[in-house]
Amino acid sequence: MTLVKTHRQLIDEANALITTIPTNEAIALHGDPGVVFVDIRDVRELEREGMIPGAFHAPRGMLEFWVDPTSPYYKEVFGQAKRFVFYCQSAWRSALATRAVQDMGLAPVAHVEGGFKGWKDAGGPVGPKPEHKKGG
Repeated sequence: MTLVKTHRQLIDEANALITTIPTNEAIALHGDPGVVFVDIRDVRELEREGMIPGAFHAPRGMLEFWVDPTSPYYKEVFGQAKRFVFYCQSAWRSALATRAVQDMGLAPVAHVEGGFKGWKDAGGPVGPKPEHKKGG
């Protein structure tokens, strides 16, 4: 079986079309009320490693549905007039996700260079995954 494109080619194409924020600049944006960090990692990754405090968790598999206001899964956070900064573990999924939501018209959007690993290595704040209340 021959692949038409590799994952690396897709990531490189996405990175050529999106904004990548250097880790130190992303850390400086933390706490800015005009910025929403969006963690697209799997919930098991959040439970194991924590996340950027205050980040919104949008699992990669649901992202486009949560961004689209015509979807029954739409999340109001994506209707705010804010800057959305996406991240995953190593900045691969977030590059693809940022390109996808940019193609959908969400703006302004960017992703964190080096992902959550780069964030942690640079000394960015890390907190536990928030607990969700069951039953309302």
